[in-house]
This record gives sequence, C-alpha cells and structure tokens, in this order.
Amino acid sequence: MIKKKSIEILRVAHLRGPNIWTYRPVIEAWLDIGELEQYPSNLLPGLYERLTTILPGLLEHRCGVGEVGGFLERLRDGTYAGHVLEHVVLELQNLAGMKTGFGKTRQIGTDTGYYKMAFRTRQEQVGRAALAAGRDLLMAMIEDQPYDLAATVAELTDLVETLCLGPSTGNIVDAATDRAIPSIRLTDGNLVQLGHGAAQRRIWTAETEQTSAIAEGIASDKDLTKSLLSSCGVPVPEGELVTSAEAAWEAAQDIGLPVVVKPYDGNHGRGVSLNLMTEADVTAAYALASDEGYSASVIVERFIVGNEHRLLVVGKRMIAAAAGEALWITGDGVHTIQQLVDLHINIDPRRGEEEDFPLSLIKPAEAGETILELKRQGMDAFSVPLDGQKVLIQANGNVTTDVTDKVHPEVAAMATLAARVVGLDIAGIDLVASDITRPLHEQGGAIIEVNASPGLLMHLKPEHGEPRNVGAAIVGQLFKEGETGRIPVVGITGKHGTTMAARLIAWLLQVGGKKVGVSCADGLYVNSRLLSRDGLSDWETGERLLLNKNVEAAVFESSARMILTEGLAYDKCTVGVVTDVAGLEDVAEFHIDTDDKLYNVLRTQVDVVLASGAAVLNAADPQVVEMADLCDGEVIFYGVDEHLPAIVQHRQDSARVVFQRTQGDQRTIVLGQGYVDMVSLPLSPLVPPEAVLAAIAAGWALGLTPELIAAGLRTFDANPKRIHH
Repeated sequence: MIKKKSIEILRVAHLRGPNIWTYRPVIEAWLDIGELEQYPSNLLPGLYERLTTILPGLLEHRCGVGEVGGFLERLRDGTYAGHVLEHVVLELQNLAGMKTGFGKTRQIGTDTGYYKMAFRTRQEQVGRAALAAGRDLLMAMIEDQPYDLAATVAELTDLVETLCLGPSTGNIVDAATDRAIPSIRLTDGNLVQLGHGAAQRRIWTAETEQTSAIAEGIASDKDLTKSLLSSCGVPVPEGELVTSAEAAWEAAQDIGLPVVVKPYDGNHGRGVSLNLMTEADVTAAYALASDEGYSASVIVERFIVGNEHRLLVVGKRMIAAAAGEALWITGDGVHTIQQLVDLHINIDPRRGEEEDFPLSLIKPAEAGETILELKRQGMDAFSVPLDGQKVLIQANGNVTTDVTDKVHPEVAAMATLAARVVGLDIAGIDLVASDITRPLHEQGGAIIEVNASPGLLMHLKPEHGEPRNVGAAIVGQLFKEGETGRIPVVGITGKHGTTMAARLIAWLLQVGGKKVGVSCADGLYVNSRLLSRDGLSDWETGERLLLNKNVEAAVFESSARMILTEGLAYDKCTVGVVTDVAGLEDVAEFHIDTDDKLYNVLRTQVDVVLASGAAVLNAADPQVVEMADLCDGEVIFYGVDEHLPAIVQHRQDSARVVFQRTQGDQRTIVLGQGYVDMVSLPLSPLVPPEAVLAAIAAGWALGLTPELIAAGLRTFDANPKRIHH
C-alpha cells in the first residue's frame, strides 16, 4: 500500500450554459493532486484491478481513444489522478441513473499537480455529490482501502429521483431536444419551459399550457364525464351516483350484478372495486371508496367483462395503448399471501415506489382494493393458501403490455372522440374490452374513465411489447413541423464596444417591429425600459429574457469572465458577434494568461451559432478572423478599413461584408455582397464606428432591410434616460 497526499478539491463551479468546455452544463473542479503527480496510474500497484472490479462500467468509457475500452487503455498505460477522477465521477452518475458521458481534464498553471476537471451533469447537486463521492472512492482504491459503493450509489440514486426530472417529463424534454427545441426547468419539480420568449410552451409532466382547466374539472367529475360521453355516442357503463352504502346496494340491484364501485372524483384507479356480486361486497367497497379520503360521493356502475386498457390520446390521435391482465399468485401451503407476493411479484425489478418504476409494489396488507379482493375470497394478507391454490390479487391493475398496433381503428376513433368531448389535449382513456382488435359495440366493451395528466411510464417502459416514444407526439402537438420554439438571439462578446453594440442591435430590432430584450453591462432592458437586476448574476439576468413571454428577440452581452464562471445564458444563437480578443487582465485568476487561451474562451460565442445563423466577426483582429472556420453558419466580416485582408478575401468569395469607406471628409458605411456595394449608409458621429459596424452587420444577418437599419441609426439614442419599470 502506497500512502499519498489526498486529492484536494480547490474550487467547484457549475457552468450552466455553453462554456469553454462544451455547449452543455458542466461541473468544473480545480484539483490539487499533490504527490500523485509523481505517480500516474501505472505506477500505483493494484489500482487498475481494484478500480475495474468496483466499477466494471468503466469498460464502456471511450476516452480520447474513441473506442469502448479507451479509458481502461489509458488507465493501464498510465494517466494522472485528475483524469481518473473524471471518469469515476461520470460512472457514479451513470450508476445512479443519470446518464452522462462528457468529461475533460487539463493541467493548469506552471505548478505541478494542479488541474481543471470538467464533467457533464444534468443536475448540479447530484454532480457535486458525485464529485465528492468520486474523490473518496478513488482515494480508497489508491490506498487499497474498502469502500461501500452500494451505499454511495443508493444516496446518489435518491438524489437523482428527488431532484431530477421524472421519466415522463424527461421523455418529453428529450423529444424536444431531438428537434433542437431548447428547454428550461422552471421549478424543482416537472414544470418545464420548451422554447424561448414569445415562442415558448410549458409542460407539467403530461399537462401542457393548452390543457384546459375546465376539461380537467370535467375529467375529475366521473358522472359528468359519463353523461357527456354518452350523449355523443361513446359507450359507457350504466351507473348511478350514491351517498350511502344502502343506496349503493339498491343501485347495484337496479343496474344488475356484477357491479363496480368507485370514488366520484378519484383517479388512477384508487379506491376502485370490481366484479362485486353481494351486498357485503358492495357495502365494503362503498366504505373503501368514501372513507379513505377519495370522495364523499360514490359511483356504482355495471361491471364490464374484459381486460382494462389504457389508450393515450394526444391531440386528435391515439398514439399508444397498453393492456392489463389479472394478477394472480399460486399458494404452496407454506408461505403467506404477503410472502408469496414478495417472492413472486414484488421481486420484479420494474416494481418500486418511485415514479421511475413502471409497476408499483403490491401491498396486500395496505392496499384497500387488494384487502377487499382477498376478503371476498375468504383470506387476508397473512393467510396461507393451499399448495396449488390460485389467489386473485388484482383484477385489472397490471397495465403493462403494449398493444398499440393491435387497437381496432374504431376503438382508437372512439378514444379520440372521448378526449375531444371532455376537451383534453392529452388524455388517458381507460376502457374495458375482451378483444382490443374488435369494435367495442361488438363485445359490450365501454370507456370507463377519461384521465387528465395521464401517466406515461406504462408506454415508455411496458413489461411486454414495444416501448413508445410518446414524448415526440406531445412535442409535435405543441410545435408544428419546422418550429423550434426559438426567437432571434444575438450574442456578443469581446472587450471593446460590446455594450454599445448590444444596445444598438436591440434598437435596430425594435425599430423592425419586435419586442426586444437586451442584457448588457448597462442593465436589463425590454423595449428600452430598464428592469431591476435584483442582485442576480449575469447568467440569471440573461435567462430572465428567455423566460419572458413578451420578448420576441433578445440580445446578450457576455464577457470572457461570464463564460468562464457561468457559461452563456442560452444554448444557441442566431447571430454571434466577436469584437476582439483582449482583456487578459480580467481573467488572469482563471489561469487564462495568453491570447491563445483567451481565444479558446471567446470562441464559445461562435461555437453556438446555429447552422441557419451567422457569425459577425471583426476583420481587424487576426484571432477573431481565425474564428470564421469554427462557424456552422454564415460569416460576415466587418471593419473600419475596406482593405483589411479578411474583407478583401471575403469579397473575393462573394460573401457579405460591412465596412467603413472614407472619401475626403465623408465617411459612409457600405454593405457589400462580393464586389457589389449593396447600399451605403451615413455614419453616426455619436457611436464608435466599430460598434456601429458590428450592429449593422448583425441586423443585416437577421434580415433587417437597409432602410430599417438606416432608420434605426438615425433614431438611436446613445445616452438614453433610464426608465425603470
């Protein structure tokens, strides 16, 4: 065993937006590995074996080699503790159910042993906890000490389940991401904004901002729902609303046995009892539905023979269907019903108490419906069934088999009609049918319930059959084909003239008819009104624009320091402006001590330009010119001298340029496409020419006409009165 100085974590920052490492949020940690700098992994006896034994998943890490097993190759050949810690932290997050894969580690400064390490995390608290646990695990492996991995993973998993998006919401957000629609989590729960500003939509699990409160109220009123459905020709079971056990039995006799008893305003099957044949059963079922906090009123309705099905309707289409079957256990003459359930049903890894589990745990001693079902069979949770005796645990509560492709078109049409009658944009339609491949009227089937905010997990993780990507359908309901939920976003970075340029760009857009927000060093403005910053960070201030439903376009000034400490406030931009590579003194504490390192920080602004967008670059700064090759979209160069090499070359390439032309005492701004001078505009004496050129180029990239740009230049107030709103 080799004792070494412990790895010390010097500083931890959460970079919430695109940053120097990547375009996604990361945790950045500064490390001092001390004496371990003298001991790469191949010089630490047994580390490879111990680490791969406790974390076999490291085999999947590709690392710089780019292939499965790449990291283990580096570990075997020799790599440093900071790099090893990066992969340990990533694997701990994976084991906790939060899949991540990106990480980088780089040495910093001239002193040996100091590193910056960045790793992807989907939730800051989970990432920080994984970092601390990863450091302890790695030191235990280095020093050949025991480590309780199971306890660590359990703690991290609990954090993931508590703090991260639930699987249903996560599926919708992932589907939005696949369509390049940005998302912002609005609370610690499942309220999420898809898109930015005026183009945004909001979801709350399987509810959307299009979900009507009236429709939700109707869906929770089972009697009203049945009445509306019946009036529109939707088959529903005959039923009656009652307020006493005696009335329930009278209704059951009138309707005809067997019957179902359920709460008036319940959901998700809670308090529902099926296939009731006797007065004692009906009385007990009434007590269950009314006395356990479900409802003061109870519905008695005809029992429909068949299996329960859940059909998910989004908009005007049925997009997924799951079928349920009765749940039984077989006695062995030794174990109680509770023990048999634990041995044969609850052992299923798909069962659990958290939302991540598609199936819930069966608790015969606690669940009222199961208690009642067992009582009807003359047993309870502690009864010991005879060897070979079959015991019904749940009549139809195990909805886990995908049957989407089997649903008869008439059944699907009836489900979508039910959703429309109630008024829900997303609905879970519960129906009972013996054969889902046949129309309901042929088999006496019926729709028994319409649910708002339906669970999606049964469709995402069915026990049998094909998983359905229901999130894609929900996103498609919110955004038409081709819509991305994005508003025009302009990002500008550099040292000189950026604040003035940001305000001028915003003004040009405002003159063009848009309600514009701008976050810059002067403050946070919406349509030229200065809003209070309330002590927020630059990132939080910028995000406020993206949350504002009134904002139709946004302009962000971001310094190198902000990129290093928080990241950009947006994921992508329509136009990215870089004025210069300067200001090393502002970022010296981050070990950014050369122009090349500063270049790598500021290039972030170009890295996030959309393929349909443009980078606006200062042709007078050679390092800014180099950024042109990084842009996925168009590049527009600007400069005070039309003879700058970058502008000359750009004109030869028939690309767009904006420059200042001086003829005698007259100075004008020229917008050129190749060698054609498209238009000349007068230069305002009140604004530095570089800022004007950058703003005009950005406005041109956004599609503003020369006439609008000229009007904006004439009316721009470089020193406005600050109006607080």
